[in-house]
Amino acid sequence: MANYPRYAIYYTSAPGSALDRFGASLLGYDAHSGADLPLPEGLPPDWRDLTLDPRKYGFHATLKAPIALADGKAETRLAAACELFADLARPVPVIRPVVDSISGFIAVIPAEPSADLDLLAAEATKAFDPFRAPLSAEDRARRNPAALTPRQRDYLDRWGYPYVFEEFRFHMTLTGRLPAERREPVVAMLRERFAATGIETLAIDAIALCRQDDANARFRVIGRWQLHD
Repeated sequence: MANYPRYAIYYTSAPGSALDRFGASLLGYDAHSGADLPLPEGLPPDWRDLTLDPRKYGFHATLKAPIALADGKAETRLAAACELFADLARPVPVIRPVVDSISGFIAVIPAEPSADLDLLAAEATKAFDPFRAPLSAEDRARRNPAALTPRQRDYLDRWGYPYVFEEFRFHMTLTGRLPAERREPVVAMLRERFAATGIETLAIDAIALCRQDDANARFRVIGRWQLHD
C-alpha cells in the first residue's frame, strides 16, 4: 500500500491566469485553493466522469511524479529544496501550447519539442529523487511493468517513474483516457475553448510543490516558486 502523504513537483500556471482558469474550470477543481468549481456550460453531459482522474491531481504538468518521502526526509526540507532548485539559473522554457490527444488523453502539450523543457524535467527528476521512498511492490505493480518497454521498466526501477528523460512528454491533462470515437470531437471542442483564451506562448516559469494527504484526497498546491534564467 502506498505511503501518505505523497508529494509531487509540478508545473502549474499562475493562480488566476488565463491558463489556470481554463484548466481548473474544465476539471471543476482549483488545486491552488482546494475548492470545487462549477463546470462551464456546453460540455458533454458525462464530462464530470471524463475528468474524474485528472481532477484528483489538479491542472498541472508533471516534473517529478508523486512520491512518498523517504525515511528521515521532511516536507520542510523538500520545500527548501524546491526553493533552491528554482533559484538555479537555467533557460526558462517557452512553448507554443496546443490541445491534442496524447496516449488517449486530451491535454495541453507543446506544439514542437523543447530542449529547454526536457532539460528542466530531467534536472527535476534527479534533484528531488533523494526525497523519494522506494517503490513498494504494490506501487510498482500499479505501473503494469509488463506493458512497459525495457527502458521504461529500467526507469521505473531506478527513478520510481517510467516516463522520464527520453520518455518524458510534457502534458497538462484535461481528460481521462477516452475511447477512440470520443477523442476527435472532444479535441475539437477543447481547441475552440482554448483558442478563446488567446494564449499563444507559454513560459514554463515556475515549479509547484503539491501534496496529497491520503488515497482519497486530491493534490493541493502547498508552495510555488518562480524559475530564474
